[in-house]
Order: sequence, then structure tokens, then C-alpha cells
Amino acid sequence: MNLSVGIVGFPNVGKSTLFNAVLKKQQALTANYPFATIEPNTGVVEVPDKWLKPLAQVVKDEEKLEDLPPIIPAVVTFIDIAGLVKGAHKGEGLGNQFLSHIREVTAICHILRDFDDDSIIREGSTDPKTDLEVIRIELALKDLETLNKQKEPKGKQDPSEKERWNAVLKFKSALENNIWVKKIIDEEKNPNTKQTLENTAKLLNLLTAKDEIFVVNIDEQKLKTQNIPNLTDYYQKLLNEPKEKIIVMNNKLEMDLAGFTEEEQKELLKEYGLQRPALERLINTAYKTLGLLSFYTAGKKEVRAWTIKKGSTAQKAAGTIHSDFEKLMISAKIVKAQDFVTYKGWHNCKEQGKIRIESRDYIMQEDEVAEFNIGK
Repeated sequence: MNLSVGIVGFPNVGKSTLFNAVLKKQQALTANYPFATIEPNTGVVEVPDKWLKPLAQVVKDEEKLEDLPPIIPAVVTFIDIAGLVKGAHKGEGLGNQFLSHIREVTAICHILRDFDDDSIIREGSTDPKTDLEVIRIELALKDLETLNKQKEPKGKQDPSEKERWNAVLKFKSALENNIWVKKIIDEEKNPNTKQTLENTAKLLNLLTAKDEIFVVNIDEQKLKTQNIPNLTDYYQKLLNEPKEKIIVMNNKLEMDLAGFTEEEQKELLKEYGLQRPALERLINTAYKTLGLLSFYTAGKKEVRAWTIKKGSTAQKAAGTIHSDFEKLMISAKIVKAQDFVTYKGWHNCKEQGKIRIESRDYIMQEDEVAEFNIGK
């Protein structure tokens, strides 16, 4: 699935530092001057998953294998994008490059600076709330430019063209009133209209139709002396965004942690009163924000997490494994990952009545192990 998250923000707010941490290696140029990142850096990151190794251990024992079968996790692609400045929609700074690269991502990860360091130059950044407002204005202005270029269909109209034009007018009105296109789509109740809005936004590649998450980059002192849940509550009120989409972290610490062993990480995190790297939450938040979930296949050849959209049927899930499976699927054996691990595999799960046989139209749920019955 071509799903990606663009790391977005003003220059010198910690975008490339975060990117380096996410990839657990120095892949992006980190430098203390504006526009250190010119070409976007891209990396594929494993989604932290508590079930893969236990599932693999069960398969090893059940199949009497010498070693664990290969483990293949789900992934999210992160893209580090050049810093934005006020006036980007008119080409200021590296605005044109920035906006063209951000069009290619599925979701936006805003990096917002809330740390004090006189040695790191501020390039347009003021405070988290103001920075977010400026970035959103730039994206909205670029979308308005796109929408204003659209032409009203003339003469005898195809109904779909009229619907598309109505969507364009609705988007223009929303943006002129400081409302994002994503909000208009999410709040639409009529399924057919909603589909038209989604298709139009996708066709026009509108920036304000993308999902968002928010990383607030704070300094080490604040991280040591203040409680993360309290800070999250504070930024929720400041930014007026859902708490589950806000991640508070120190990007430099996260990058440093990436170079340590798991035990060394635990020791360093203790100094800050933390239990796990914030990156794990960021990656999982990105995965969920993209509207994704994982199901598993567990056999001696491999134990794998497969990525599907929430609401996908078993038939669609089978199609992620092989396109022919989607056409030929008859039914699916489904068991919860927890039960698969607790009862030690397919055989015991069957004896305990934990396996369900589901049809092609079954809606897949989070953390299920599936085996598909394929016809000929």
C-alpha cells in the first residue's frame, strides 16, 4: 500500500533530527542552518508489534522448527520534507519544492518547536500555535489556488461533472472560512456525496484533505521536570487538536536513543521518568491515523503482519496477499492473536472452539490471525 507520512514544519524545528531517530540511523542531513534538507529523504519504518514474535514462537513449537520462521512486520513510510516559510504558496524559500513533495504523502506530521536554544537559529518559527496556524494558511492558500483554476462545466453536463463542480465550490467556501477540506469530508453524512468529495479531493491532490498528527519538540529540561500526560493536555488545549494525535517528545533524545541497546535505552529513559521511546507511539499513531490495521498470517514459511484499511472485508484482506486470492477466496479461518498464543496454535485453538469460519464479506478486525480458503 502506497501510504506515507510527510514530516513538515519550519526550518530548524527538529524535522531531520526526528527523521534520523525514526530510521534508527543517520539518513537525513541535520545541520544548524535553514533548508538543510532540500531533497526529501524517504525511509520505511517497522510498526512496533507485540504479537509477531509470540506468534512466531508458537509456529516454531507447533511445527517443530529449529529456528523461528521469518518475521515480516507492517511498515510506515516517513518522508522528511524541506522546511516551509511564510509565503511558501507564492514560492518563498523552497515553497514550490515543499508543496510539490507534500502533495505526494498520505498524511502530514507537523513538527512544532517549543524548546529554547540560542545556538539553533529560528527561521520563521515563533511558537507551536502560531507555527501551526502559518503552515495551515500556506497549505490552504495553495489549495485555493488549485481550486480557483478549476472551470465550471458548460453546456450539457455529465451528472458526475456537476457533482465534482459542487464539491469544488464546497471546498472553496470552506477554505475561505478557515475550515479544512478534511473536516468537510469527515462531517458529510450522505455516503454518495462523501465519496464524491473524497474523489474530488484526491483528484486535485488537495493538501488540506490530508490527515494530520502533531509532534511537539520540547527541551530536555521540560522533559525531565514536567509530566508527559500533563504536557499533552496542555498542548491539546493550545492546539485544539485530539489528544491521541499529539506526541510530546525531545527529538534529540529520541535520535540519541536510537544508537543504544535496549538495556541502555531503559537506563537513559529512567532519567526522564519515561518507560518507552516516544517514537513507538509516533509510529503507531501514524499507522492508526492513516486508517490502517494489521492482520496476521502464521505459518512455517513466515509470520507476517499485513496492512489493510479499517473496514476491509476478508476478501480484500486476501487480496493483499495475492490478487488472485481476492477473486478466488471462498472463506477464512479467523482466530484472535491472543487466543493463538494462549492456546499454542491452530490445532489447540480448534479443540478449544476459538476458530471462526467467516465469509468473504466479513469485516476484518485488529489483531486477528487469518488463513484463507482459496478456490480454483
